[in-house]
Amino acid sequence: MATSETAAAGGWARGIRVDAGLLAAVLSAATFASSGPFAKALLATGWSPGSVVTARVGLAGLVLLGPALYAVRALPGVVRRSAWLILAFGLVAVAGCQVAYFNAVQRMPIGVALLLEYLGVVLVVLWVWARSRRAPTRATLIGVVLSLAGLVLVLDLTGSVRLDPVGVVWGLLAAVGLAVYFVVSAHGDTGLPPVALASFGMLAGAVALLGLAALGALPTATATAPIALGGVTLPWWLAIGELAVIAAATAYLLGAIGARRLGSTVASFVGLTEVLFAVVLAWLLLGELPTPVQLAGGVLILAGVGAVRVGELRARATVSD
Repeated sequence: MATSETAAAGGWARGIRVDAGLLAAVLSAATFASSGPFAKALLATGWSPGSVVTARVGLAGLVLLGPALYAVRALPGVVRRSAWLILAFGLVAVAGCQVAYFNAVQRMPIGVALLLEYLGVVLVVLWVWARSRRAPTRATLIGVVLSLAGLVLVLDLTGSVRLDPVGVVWGLLAAVGLAVYFVVSAHGDTGLPPVALASFGMLAGAVALLGLAALGALPTATATAPIALGGVTLPWWLAIGELAVIAAATAYLLGAIGARRLGSTVASFVGLTEVLFAVVLAWLLLGELPTPVQLAGGVLILAGVGAVRVGELRARATVSD
């Protein structure tokens, strides 16, 4: 009797963790999506993409530094053991991914650049497949197809689009960075708390970006002019604050928590909802109404996420059996 009660309690606890992980991943996607309108407003006043990214991740890392240091205070050696995780997160998943994406955007439409970047979710599936030596379930593969089809519809890629080969390379590098973000965030074997991974990683990324700027490899420019957003004029520092506290510190922390609890595959597909949130925010803040095609794409993305989740649960059940 005690054994069955323990098993039931364990199953209930696992269900709670899954729900919390899903909530964290969805909130992470929503907060990441909030960066678009604020970053676009700053760029319109004269900020360079490199300066926006550096200020965003640098300040975000500092915001989480106190909680991060507190979290590792009783974990001797955990930072040293996790050095490769922190560097991969900061240099590839944060700095590398964002720099690659902005370079792609400079050479092609934003929608195409986003589509290339979100091919990273497919790379996550391939990585898990190669590492585990287990082929994805049919449900997972169906989820991949549905999600990518929905992404194409949400981005509403219509008309003839001329692709710059250099831009395509940058977009694919951004996809690699996105895949690394989900894989590294889900890796909890070293015992590094998610808040420490987010803070130390973003600070490492900021240092790397400052180094690139010092070498002249990353153009920088700032401005103090107020921004215009949704018909309202706001001070520039408010936009930087939103990008640092909400769209970076909160987003990366929740993303790390969600990936730890859901696993890299499911978390990466939940991350696709960022595109849906971006469409909604553009509607609310910029008056850009979503089209019926975009709404249909949103339905496909959600269906794909559900299919991937079912596939992962079936894969785990097979392994446990």
